[in-house]
Amino acid sequence: MPCAPYTRFVDAFERRSASPRRRSPAPGFLASLTSVLLLLTASSGCVPAVSNDYLRDTNRDVPDDFGAALAASAESSAAAQQWQDFFDEPDLAMLIESALENNQELNIRVQEILIAQYEILARTGEYLPMVGATAGVGVEKVGETTSQGVSDEVNGVPEHLKDFRFGFTASWEVDIWRKLRNAAKSATFRYFATVEGRNFIVTQLVAEIASSYYELMAYDRQLDVLKRNIELQQNALELVRFEKQAARETELAVQRFEAEVLKNQSRQYDFEQRIIATENRINFLVGRFPQPIARDSDRFDLPLPEVVRSGVPAQLLDNRPDVKQAELQLAASELDVEVAKARFRPSLSIEAGLGYESYELDHLVDTPESLFYGLGAGLMAPLLNRRGIKAEYFAANAEQVKAMVGYEQTVLRAFVEVATQLAQIENLQKRYELEARQVEVLAQAIDVSNVLFQSARADYVEVLLTRRDSLDAQMELIETRLNQKHAIVHVYQALGGGWR
Repeated sequence: MPCAPYTRFVDAFERRSASPRRRSPAPGFLASLTSVLLLLTASSGCVPAVSNDYLRDTNRDVPDDFGAALAASAESSAAAQQWQDFFDEPDLAMLIESALENNQELNIRVQEILIAQYEILARTGEYLPMVGATAGVGVEKVGETTSQGVSDEVNGVPEHLKDFRFGFTASWEVDIWRKLRNAAKSATFRYFATVEGRNFIVTQLVAEIASSYYELMAYDRQLDVLKRNIELQQNALELVRFEKQAARETELAVQRFEAEVLKNQSRQYDFEQRIIATENRINFLVGRFPQPIARDSDRFDLPLPEVVRSGVPAQLLDNRPDVKQAELQLAASELDVEVAKARFRPSLSIEAGLGYESYELDHLVDTPESLFYGLGAGLMAPLLNRRGIKAEYFAANAEQVKAMVGYEQTVLRAFVEVATQLAQIENLQKRYELEARQVEVLAQAIDVSNVLFQSARADYVEVLLTRRDSLDAQMELIETRLNQKHAIVHVYQALGGGWR
């Protein structure tokens, strides 16, 4: 039973045909053709209803800001800055520039973009007429006891009938329901989605190289602090040995100080291995074999930017490549639903042919005797066993819902990442200030402990623990500074910076 819209369409046609005011110049042929068209449309054009509880409009709303405490930085977005301007490290800039040229992952994404571009070319070719050339030769023998065999013998047709032919053929599927054009447009959206996917990889690559570069600088600084503390501890060890010789300390104190020196000397190799691993990771991202990474670790302690401009959350929809990629994939999936829906409706194709054919080669190009031509149109619509088309249609609707939820998830993830990193910057700054004061206090405590130890008013354990706490505090201060730099890099990435 046809759907209601098609029922109304058929009724309107019958009323129009019954009207005496208009008459067709070829009533029999046109009436038959139109009736067939209406029958096919009415019987096959009914699209099944989709019972999906998740079908709804896409939620594209985002909050007005990233938080009341962070509203002061919401004037513009740092994502508008190019990475050359955001990172003022010359050595880091050289690494990023080299990675954008040689990174294998980016080169793979370039090939995916080309594949998507060729898919557009293929889809656009489907709704254009196809013209081909044909040529052939053959021989045929029919049975003598068949009607054709008897007729050929009476008319003097050779028993072995040769066939020579050449010509041109043309076919064209008329895109009545925009099925082919929507498929091409969907391929275009997916092409732009792959471009945005590459841009998202660029943001990740820039952020990962910057983070690894700052890690390398931090390890250099920690190794330098460790070596200076080892030198101080060795001096303290010599002092304890002198005190033992003067019978003011025991062998236990000497062993504890010596063990502390050995422990910190062994820690050097841990940092040296971290440096090697980080250098190799950077070299891999740059697309080259392991080699030393040029860097100026003294710049690690330079002041950080006072404010990283976050902009407003709505700018994430334009700045984040992954959000734009998800939006384009959603648009493509919506067109895929229209394509799947159009498969329920009849398709119209036009076929044509023109050429020469003869059973004698000498008369192959005789005109008009050997000339043949043909022109026809066909209408095809699915009537029975439409399970495959239904399955494709339901799957396309499910893919649309999947793309819609994926888009909303991507927007939510982008907002959460920015809000988290902005809060991280603020909290790390407070932590860094307190830890810097802790380092200063412990540096003074070392001097006090040395004086008290030499005057026999403090034992060696207090001196040892004070030096250990001071070393740990310096290491933690460098670690906090590194986390600050990571937070700045990550908020720049979360805002959508780095791909421009």
